[in-house]
Amino acid sequence: MAVTYRTNYQVTAEAVAELFISSGIRRPANDLDRIQQMLDNANLTLTAWDSERLVGIGRALTDYSFCCYLSDLAVAAEYQRQGIGEEIVQQIHKTIGNDVMLLLLAAPEAMDYYPHIGFEAADNAWIIHRGK
Repeated sequence: MAVTYRTNYQVTAEAVAELFISSGIRRPANDLDRIQQMLDNANLTLTAWDSERLVGIGRALTDYSFCCYLSDLAVAAEYQRQGIGEEIVQQIHKTIGNDVMLLLLAAPEAMDYYPHIGFEAADNAWIIHRGK
């Protein structure tokens, strides 16, 4: 397996939905229009590929100056625990630079993963939940 990484590479909503389902991340995988909007409006994506198969994605919103919100980090189940998620985060961090804060919200089941790849917990976050 030779995984390659691509920045801002065109990817289909169908491929991302399949990846979301495989990875276990809770996203609206049955709503392809919404996933397409999620892709269209992100300004930084980092994808991982095994040949022509999408096996990982990091989708972010950033100003490339002060902050970056990593909205999605997903790796296909059979590719997890191989360093792909960590590599996606490292490449995003390299792209945005050291002066930019990288922030994410973790699902409860992923809380133990993020410290392993260099994130520290923050207690100063607030949220207004989405309606759907």
